[in-house]
Amino acid sequence: MQYVQVMSQPADSARRPSRSTATPDAPESAAGSRAAAQRLKMRRELAAAAMELFATKGYEATTVDEIAAAAGVARRTFFRHFRSKEEAIFPDHDDTLVRAEAVLNAAPPHEHPLDTVCRGIKEVMKMYAASPAVSVERYRLTREVPTLREREIASVARYERLFTRYLLGHFDERDHHDGNDDPLLAEVAASAVVTAHNHVLRRWLRAGGQGDVEAQLDHAFAIVRDTFGTGIGAGRAAGGSSTPSPAATASATGDVLVTVARTDAPLEEIMRSIEKTLKEHR
Repeated sequence: MQYVQVMSQPADSARRPSRSTATPDAPESAAGSRAAAQRLKMRRELAAAAMELFATKGYEATTVDEIAAAAGVARRTFFRHFRSKEEAIFPDHDDTLVRAEAVLNAAPPHEHPLDTVCRGIKEVMKMYAASPAVSVERYRLTREVPTLREREIASVARYERLFTRYLLGHFDERDHHDGNDDPLLAEVAASAVVTAHNHVLRRWLRAGGQGDVEAQLDHAFAIVRDTFGTGIGAGRAAGGSSTPSPAATASATGDVLVTVARTDAPLEEIMRSIEKTLKEHR
């Protein structure tokens, strides 16, 4: 696979902070972390109050003033955290999007970008799995209230855009020409990762939040990698023509088996190639 890694450049010596100037930043960083934690705590408390009221009074009959009162805060405090009552039942998406992006930014240079994207979206599943009961109830509400369902769809679209940008950013712009399907495959692959995640998530929520959701997710991602991982950046010839080539091949001569594989080839495909050749030469 041909993709480029954006490496951070050394800072200019004039801009690099000295040890003495860097030290005072630590308390500020700690204070910022505490403020972020308090913000998330309040958002979750407001969300819990909203969820309880939606379940007992119904979504349409519940007001922002009632949500704020149930959480023990003023109306203006609610609007410091959410713009509307439908937004209140999704308190973690903003922070989860930040964590998913951090996974992408910290990816090791040898990792296939599609594998990185799969790791990134696992942050979303962790968010749901952290509170199964709340997640199941939220799922029920989004099925019943069209406004909430639209909000959920908009949240999913943000993840999809993030992963598409990431995959597209790992291809050499000079290779974007007629006959190169990488941009198409990158966008389709990003959609496939999000779709696979959502499929597993819905199945888990319908089961009441029971089951090994991580194992189910890994299985779904393996299917996505097998389908798209070997096509991105594979077999392109000069001048824009594209001749697909296998990710891994194996040949046997006598008692010797030789396997040739691209560095981004999934282990499962390499093993299948080896097994097939062994069977043919038994």
